[in-house]
Amino acid sequence: MTASAEWRDLIVAMIPTLRAFAWSLCRNGAEADDLVQDTLAKAWAARDRFAPGTNLRAWLFTILRNTYYTSAARRRREVADPDGAYAASLRTPPNQEWSVAVRALRQALDRLQPDYREALVLVGAAGLSYEETAEICGCAVGTIKSRVNRARIRLLKEMEADEPADVMAEPQTLERG
Repeated sequence: MTASAEWRDLIVAMIPTLRAFAWSLCRNGAEADDLVQDTLAKAWAARDRFAPGTNLRAWLFTILRNTYYTSAARRRREVADPDGAYAASLRTPPNQEWSVAVRALRQALDRLQPDYREALVLVGAAGLSYEETAEICGCAVGTIKSRVNRARIRLLKEMEADEPADVMAEPQTLERG
C-alpha cells in the first residue's frame, strides 16, 4: 500500500467522528458536512506538514475547529434570519417521545456557554481524552476537566434531572455511635 493510500484510509476512518463534532458546532447537517469536507481538503493539502507519530485525530479536530471559527467570524457580517423564525417555521413537530427529548437536549446544549459545550462534546460525545481536548482547545487539562464538569452539572439542571449523588454531593462524615 502506498503512503498516499495509507494516509487516505486513516483520514476516511475519522470522518464519522469529525462529522459528529462538526454537527455539535454547526447544529445543521448540511453545514456540518461542508465543514468536514473543508477540513478534509485542508488536511489533504497540508498532509506533508503532519508529523507522523503524532495524534492525527487531534490534528484534524484542530483544523475543523479553526475552520469553523473562521467561517463563523465571516458569517457575523451576514444578515439572515437572526431570530430563527423562518427556520423554525420549516420544522415539523416531533411525533415521538424521543424526538421531544432530543430537542430538549439540543436546546439545553445550546444554552451552555460555548466553551463548556465544546469541551463536553469533545470529551463526552466524540470520546476524546481530556489531554486531546485540551490540545485542540489550546488550554490546560485542568481547565477542560472543569469545563466538562460544569457543563454536565448545568446540563443536568437544564434538563431538570436529579443530580447524581457523586456530582454535587457535599462530603459526608459518618457518625459513629
